[in-house]
Amino acid sequence: MSTKVVAKRQRLRSTFTLGGEQAEADGLLDDAFYESDDFAVISSREDKRCFVVGRTGSGKSAALQRLEELNPDRVIRVSPEDLSLPYITNLQAIRYLDSLDINLDNFWTTLWKHVLLVEIIKHRYKVNSPAAKQKFLDEIRDRVRRDKAKRAALDYLDEYEGRFWEEADERVREITQKFTERIDAETAAGAKIGSVASVNFGSKEGLETSSEFTEERVDRFQRIVNDTQLARLNKMLNVLDDEVLNRPQLFTYVVIDDLDRDWVDERIANDLIRCLFRTVIDLKRVRHLKVLVALRTNIFQELQFGRRGGGQEEKFRALVLLMKWTKPDLAEMLDERVKVAASKAELELKSISDLLPNSNKSRGNPLDYMLDRTLMRPRDAISFVNECLTLGVGNDRLTWSDISSAEQSYSSKRLLALRDEWKQTYPDIDQVFEKFRESPLAMSKQDLQERLDSAMLLLSEPKFAGVRWMTDVTNAMWNSGPDTSWFDLYQPLLKVLFTVGLIGCSRSDIRRAVFYSEDPLFIDQRSNVQTTRSFFVHRSFHRALDIRS
Repeated sequence: MSTKVVAKRQRLRSTFTLGGEQAEADGLLDDAFYESDDFAVISSREDKRCFVVGRTGSGKSAALQRLEELNPDRVIRVSPEDLSLPYITNLQAIRYLDSLDINLDNFWTTLWKHVLLVEIIKHRYKVNSPAAKQKFLDEIRDRVRRDKAKRAALDYLDEYEGRFWEEADERVREITQKFTERIDAETAAGAKIGSVASVNFGSKEGLETSSEFTEERVDRFQRIVNDTQLARLNKMLNVLDDEVLNRPQLFTYVVIDDLDRDWVDERIANDLIRCLFRTVIDLKRVRHLKVLVALRTNIFQELQFGRRGGGQEEKFRALVLLMKWTKPDLAEMLDERVKVAASKAELELKSISDLLPNSNKSRGNPLDYMLDRTLMRPRDAISFVNECLTLGVGNDRLTWSDISSAEQSYSSKRLLALRDEWKQTYPDIDQVFEKFRESPLAMSKQDLQERLDSAMLLLSEPKFAGVRWMTDVTNAMWNSGPDTSWFDLYQPLLKVLFTVGLIGCSRSDIRRAVFYSEDPLFIDQRSNVQTTRSFFVHRSFHRALDIRS
């Protein structure tokens, strides 16, 4: 008599997820990392692109973390939070020079070059004590004994005596202290910077004190700023290339991330980042070195490359890698995560398709349905699947009902995330989002115009925090004439909503809209906007804004 064996049905458990939405909290990142073409660029020693720019959740930090894991002995991570930059930018001398519009670029560039140079030397020679520093200097001096310029460059390192092997913030503070002492000495004949700390430069007395500084005094301050150690630091780059990282076997990556955090006064963050970019370009002369800087899209857009001197923007942009994902990329990324997560949970799942319901006529393919409700970023896709998994506990796979129910929570969270991503650039932008609540699925130009008009009136709200940026993008509206075109009136505000990812445009087929993730420059072309027939709120936010098809 035979006994029929009934296979035990697999069930999804509450512990089964596709990982965390952020790199630092993603338990699957090590085992399920998807090596996209962008990662190949980042890790390439030949590809010169080094400024990794992307939206929040596009995978910048994850890619750099993966690079570090694959090259543990070749990666140096420099955190802006560890450089005492808030301390430096709040110094009275620095703030005072900035108030006089003194160009501090040379000072900021000196700081960046010093930090990166010393970190590379410390890493290469394991300099962690006075003895190790002396051993390194003796070795290098012996090699360059016949090169006077390089010997003079090495003298720069001697000036830091006991500080060389300490943490970066201590060395940065020492450079700053020497600089501010020179500024104090220059002001000794008038008001010493240290003694004017209590002066309110916004008061009448403060303004009088400030006005006493003649143009000649300002020129002297500028000369002090310009008279930095840049010349010797630039020569040290030659030493770095010829003597320190002089073989392919010594190839080194330097990673700088977290520039989107509140690590410094926003007032001068632009200058600091721009000078970092300048420093990275100068370090290109070191053949076996690649410095990678990750930056959020909105911060990169705000950089004023031409503010000091100009002529740099084209050079910077040629070295930018814009992180971009396609549907096949996201599908493969999800496949990898499903396989690894299923293996850990002892489930028989080989791809995301094994987890999702079958296609149907009304909604189509479930994966396409879900990815159409993302801004084409890994974080969005992982978040949506995880929301569905919380509802699918106890079943062997997800259902269309799970996807539909999860979409409400997912959409609300994505709208909040959109606000948080852009609130630094566009304060209270969520109030503009609200103007599109219950909007038609496909908005005509007149529908859109009415909602943009309503958004412009936020300027009359006493508590609206976005007065500055809203004034900038509605200037043509308040100063329009009879010949002002629709494009001139509404394109600036429409561009904001297009850039953040809320609104898309369709010139012909209303079922096919162009969004920022597909064509970032679409909205800049007058002909594109003039021929657009319909405007759409991105599907990611339909449920959150009560937009029903």
